[in-house]
Amino acid sequence: MIGLKSQTRLDYAERIARVATHIAGHLDGDLSLERLAGIACLSPYHFHRIYRAMTGETAAETARRLRLHRAAHGLVASQSPIARIAARAGYGSVAAFTRAFAASYGHAPAAYRRRGRLLPGAGRPHEEDGPMTSPWTVTLQPMSALRLAAIRHVGPYMEIGRAFDRLMPWAAARGLLGPGAVTVGVYYDDPGSVAAKDLRSDAGITVGPEVEDDATVHIVPIAAGTHAVLRHRGPYAELERAYDWLYRAWLPASGHEPADRPPYEIYRNDPREVPAQDLVTDICLPLAEG
Repeated sequence: MIGLKSQTRLDYAERIARVATHIAGHLDGDLSLERLAGIACLSPYHFHRIYRAMTGETAAETARRLRLHRAAHGLVASQSPIARIAARAGYGSVAAFTRAFAASYGHAPAAYRRRGRLLPGAGRPHEEDGPMTSPWTVTLQPMSALRLAAIRHVGPYMEIGRAFDRLMPWAAARGLLGPGAVTVGVYYDDPGSVAAKDLRSDAGITVGPEVEDDATVHIVPIAAGTHAVLRHRGPYAELERAYDWLYRAWLPASGHEPADRPPYEIYRNDPREVPAQDLVTDICLPLAEG
């Protein structure tokens, strides 16, 4: 039987997860204290303290982080004017947006767009480029088996943060965010051949065998084995370029075959705690044995 205190923690986690989902889905809408507290069914006098305790950041910081992440993707994947991107991110001027963006992403918006552009044919390495011309390195590593409690996300991969923002309160309420916990994203589809709205991924956290699936999470096992591990340093919005190089340049020249399992990402630090330019992500590509 779940004790009263434990049940209260779980109830708070469900309320805060509803708020996180609302913030991610309404970045251009009403995110006032009164609106968010109402969604959580909490008093406005106490909402901010509870939200910060459950998520590690304020609701305003969540919205700011997600808006900047959306802006980063817009800079590299579209030709929208920077002024329009700045306004959509909630900034009254390009100067204010530039200061905030540079503080988190390490580059002014225009410079970030030039170095990370994802538009077809723009900024893409030549086909003859080999592994040695890349800013990334790949190591072969024996990876241990993992067991994840995960929330399924269907939609653009850049929006998987919505699922993580629901997962963190669920895990915190159950005491699963200790120093040994690892956050992992599993990606099942090729964004080049599957429509963005149909892409499947899982936002997960490592758990022991005592944790079972429930109405919020399902269990995802990841098999042990040899993996090609590409370490990416920088914003999540730039990961697509790393995948492109890994599959187009490194894999054909490596002499290895991928295993019949999806790639996954291990997030080595927390976007709530470090600027985007300092994020460290390990892209793990399972390799066939033999």
